[in-house]
Amino acid sequence: MRLKSGVQVLSALVVFLLMVACDAQQANDGRTATAVHEAVKAMVPDSRSGDSAMDKLAKEYVQLVLELGNHDDSYVDAYYGPAALREIASQSQSSPADITERGESLLKQLPSVTLGDGSIDNLRRHYLKTQLAALVAHAHGLAGGMPRNFAKEARALYDTKPPKQDLASFNPLLDELELLLPGSEPLSSRVAKFRHGYEIPADRLQVVFDAAIEACRLRTKKFIPLPDKETFILEYVSDKPWSGYNWYKGGAHSLIQVNRGLPITIDRAIDLGCHEGYPGHHTYNALLEQALVRGRGWVEYSVYPLFSPQSLIAEGSANYGIDLAFPDEEKTRFEMEVLYPLAGLEPKTAEKYERVMALVDQLGFAGNEIARQYIDGEIKAEQVPTLFEKYTLMSPAKAAQRKDFVDAYGAYVINYNWGKKLVADYVERGSHSNAERWQRFARLLSSPRLPSSLDW
Repeated sequence: MRLKSGVQVLSALVVFLLMVACDAQQANDGRTATAVHEAVKAMVPDSRSGDSAMDKLAKEYVQLVLELGNHDDSYVDAYYGPAALREIASQSQSSPADITERGESLLKQLPSVTLGDGSIDNLRRHYLKTQLAALVAHAHGLAGGMPRNFAKEARALYDTKPPKQDLASFNPLLDELELLLPGSEPLSSRVAKFRHGYEIPADRLQVVFDAAIEACRLRTKKFIPLPDKETFILEYVSDKPWSGYNWYKGGAHSLIQVNRGLPITIDRAIDLGCHEGYPGHHTYNALLEQALVRGRGWVEYSVYPLFSPQSLIAEGSANYGIDLAFPDEEKTRFEMEVLYPLAGLEPKTAEKYERVMALVDQLGFAGNEIARQYIDGEIKAEQVPTLFEKYTLMSPAKAAQRKDFVDAYGAYVINYNWGKKLVADYVERGSHSNAERWQRFARLLSSPRLPSSLDW
């Protein structure tokens, strides 16, 4: 991004100096980064796909995704494939029931998958089968034939089985927060007041995000070879239900939007910079496009259906990418030394703030359980906001909004935290250094892996 003020120039300089210091501490990681580059490069062959039968089936899959998008505005999150397919889809009169039937027929035509075979061609077959099965499930639901059930929805749409958890198991986290933030008001109110003191002033938002995103990008580029001319446009918006969003446009270009209509606390700068940009959604989509769409000519990766197993990998890797780019105490240190001064905030209590927010983050799994109980009919609608307020410490307004999110998106809530755990398990399995973790992470972002093929 372009720097527009002296403060921004200063922020970029501080980021640069910090990264130089990190270079000295991570010499071994830097040497191993070459292996990461080679791993990603190996995903890109010298020639296009020669499997015309699979390519034909893949194109039919893309057509079905685009046509189902006619019935669900949220379904097609990104598409940068052939314009002709989009045009044909826009003219389609197929109903969700029609699409269900066509999807089931296409599933029967796909070649079999060998379980445990991690070869790229077998992973492609598994990807198409699993994504297509999720499409059929979603189309079936839109046609009115899929009763709500949290576990079945998670399995059908996201290719996973999230754990059930007793809400009482989260009480120790709440007890620790009670000690950190004593008082007579409801704990959710105390957390809200505490967070308010760490909000980024509106006139400092740009400079803080410039510095945070640049740091995320520099740390990612150390280990992952980003495509040439990759870039994004950063916009600030209002009146959105989310804090940030990445709209991938193809050609290694994204539109990243940050919702300034919601309070943005200092920790969200790094979180959003990594999650939406580097090494999160922007990086994931750019690497998939480079390795699989342009490298292999696999058209199925030019479309991203939101309610699909790919979302668990996308959201999980974007959240895990924060910890990968800023391991251990590095995030807190960077915020204290760089972002707090740029935001005009006092860094002395930064460590306490990070501890509070880490506990609140762990309570996100309680949100999964509340969503499960609500979808499965174990609790009534009017109980949901109250439970979100008690166990996830949301404000009353945020808790009501979260209930609306569950009404609209159902089991999608698991993709952020459960997805992060599954990605972490994959990346850290057998990894003994930060560089090795980056290597496995880059391999994941450049491959057709889905939740059920993470062990292959």
